[in-house]
Amino acid sequence: MLYIKTVGAIFFRFTYGLTLYDGIYFCLRVHRSAGGSSVALLPFWRQCWQSAAEMIHSLFLINPTGDVFLEKHWKSVISRSVCDYFFEAREKAVTPENVAPVLQTPHHYLISIYRGKLFFLSVVQTEVSPLFVIEFLHRVADTFQDYFGECSETIINDNMVVVYELLEEMLDNGFPLATESSVLKELIKPPNILRSVVNTLTGGSNVGSSLPTSHLSTIPWRRNGVKYTHNEAYFDVIEEIDAIVDKSGMTVFAEIQGVVEACVRLSGMPDLTLSFVNPRLLDDVSFHPCVRFKRWESERVLSFIPPDGNFTLMTYHVSSQNLVSIPVYVKQNISFFDSGSSGRMDITVGPKQTMGKTVEGLSVTIHMPKSVLTVDLTATQGNYTYDLTAKVLVWDIGKLNPQKLPTLQGSLSIQAGVPKPVENPSLNIDLKIEQLAISGIKVSRLDLFGEKYKTFKGVKYVTKAGNFQVRT
Repeated sequence: MLYIKTVGAIFFRFTYGLTLYDGIYFCLRVHRSAGGSSVALLPFWRQCWQSAAEMIHSLFLINPTGDVFLEKHWKSVISRSVCDYFFEAREKAVTPENVAPVLQTPHHYLISIYRGKLFFLSVVQTEVSPLFVIEFLHRVADTFQDYFGECSETIINDNMVVVYELLEEMLDNGFPLATESSVLKELIKPPNILRSVVNTLTGGSNVGSSLPTSHLSTIPWRRNGVKYTHNEAYFDVIEEIDAIVDKSGMTVFAEIQGVVEACVRLSGMPDLTLSFVNPRLLDDVSFHPCVRFKRWESERVLSFIPPDGNFTLMTYHVSSQNLVSIPVYVKQNISFFDSGSSGRMDITVGPKQTMGKTVEGLSVTIHMPKSVLTVDLTATQGNYTYDLTAKVLVWDIGKLNPQKLPTLQGSLSIQAGVPKPVENPSLNIDLKIEQLAISGIKVSRLDLFGEKYKTFKGVKYVTKAGNFQVRT
């Protein structure tokens, strides 16, 4: 049986122009649809993936309160008690984003990501490339986002059956199987009200009965016979600023993490070329498999046959500090008095390098020392909240008005008999600027080849704050 499957995989690889992975996938789907066990293919599968060692044994989804609300096991069942090591690391971390992505326990490795206020925690029993697992976990979160519109505990609980069906197709016996959204949507139909009612009455499921057509083409990420009444291609250039600014306002560290998100709904088999005005700005570029890398190396243009629907076209970062503009400045003074149990705070935020664009969604978060009991502050714009338990002060400013700069000032009350804090807290800035790529990157044109129809095209730029910290 294994010999037949192996020959079948190689046959489809050369007959249909598939990669060996796609050939394995085809044979595995045929074998499973005929009622066979996918474990029968495991020796050959493991041989093809031996560079990745063994993959995920179990997956746990954890909500913000620390409850495991979903678990999936592909190999042996692993007790939830393994998550206790993760909970210990979560308690020690200042924020959820600061939890170490890889944790070693006596018998397992815990690899996690934080998406949409949820932790995706995977358990592996042998050494494996962490980035390999992290990328897969991001694919799982992206798939949930694509299927349900958002990735949250409520949505996942409402679509639990579809979630388990997706996980079953995305990972087979611990190894990646199908991770492309277009392929998954042919295997498992996205949920809607009518389909849910029919499945409830008939006892049916969302799993398709036929093999995805994209796996019988030379382009596994795009299905055949795509047709739209309105053909459109939209791209979002989203950049996040990671920066550390010292007390005097000087930039200690700054870089930009960028991503180009695409929403392409074009009929047929279009071939697109995306050009930039200044592509030399981009470093450490990572592409979707559809992008022809040799064309990028030689001409610095993106040439690709796109998947159908939403996908991440590329990610990049700008590491040269001279090219990173800091959009806002912060004047701050936080002091604790030697005599008495009090302190003083005075913070002002203003625009710096925004290229004439408006700063929106502006907020300042401060993790206060444990000895700070209460705060008595006055905000000229927005409002503030202080969590007495977590000792976190959040000042929600909103839209920044250059003519009237927002100010937060007042007094701090410190626990009596406790020495004043040795270090002042840092300020974490959050912001959003529409129609601006802070790096200066700009799309010059988008060309369509292979099809003859009118295409609606558009590009949107967004700048956000990533890990933006101001030291005091």
